[in-house]
Amino acid sequence: MYKIVVDSCGELTPAMKERGVYESVPLSILIDETTVIDDDTFDQVEFLKMVSASPNCPKSSCPSPEQYVESYKGEADRVYVVTLSAELSGSHNSAVLAKDLYMEEYADKKIHVFDSFSASIAETLIGMKIAELESAGLSFEEVVQGVDAYIADQNTYFVLDSLETLRKNGRLTGLKALLVTALNIKPVMGATKKGVICQHGQARGIKKALVKMVEQVANEIKDSENKILGIAHCNCRERAEEVKKMLEEKIKLKEILITETRGISTLYASDGGIIVNV
Repeated sequence: MYKIVVDSCGELTPAMKERGVYESVPLSILIDETTVIDDDTFDQVEFLKMVSASPNCPKSSCPSPEQYVESYKGEADRVYVVTLSAELSGSHNSAVLAKDLYMEEYADKKIHVFDSFSASIAETLIGMKIAELESAGLSFEEVVQGVDAYIADQNTYFVLDSLETLRKNGRLTGLKALLVTALNIKPVMGATKKGVICQHGQARGIKKALVKMVEQVANEIKDSENKILGIAHCNCRERAEEVKKMLEEKIKLKEILITETRGISTLYASDGGIIVNV
């Protein structure tokens, strides 16, 4: 029996929740004096209103080791954990510390913590890959090896309407954000193999930036017919569908999955943001 624990930066689809093997460990977000827990109570529309009304930059907090320890408990003898990039959050370190604490008291199960080296929909796809390999009857060690290879092959791309939250939280230089605002330049961004945010290109306006992102995905993807591509959107389903259509016109994929961002991803993607992972 196995369990897949994903921090709440990763979106769990309705189908994933129905399987009964996934568990989400919530991060939290502080907006002025209000703490928003990134769990099933998260209200994206209300959250975006709060962010828009606040003069201050919201701050996120990773789950405590104790929260992860609780998620490791139960009947499952194999626990796989997926966190957002260790370069972007303390969630990964917290999960690893929790593993050490748990194993000191209980040595009755195997636990492995994966660094997604990304966030959002990338974590979703990693969680799905774990379940796929488990369903194929692979051993714990074989699943870990297969998922490590899958993560190393993943690529993340995103285009945002606003970079202010990333800038204010120290994820971007002030100069880059200033130029983007002044010239309406929309960078096509992504994550390096070490999980650090990088810029792939740029275009004038959101529509041209999305076209450029799709072109890059199409140019860089390999063996596309056997891959699932994920699109996470922040309050812009129509935009996500447009990106899906553009991708389908350029490449043949096994499946394209669209999800809405959860709390942490909503915070950083901001209203109108699109994240693609494959």
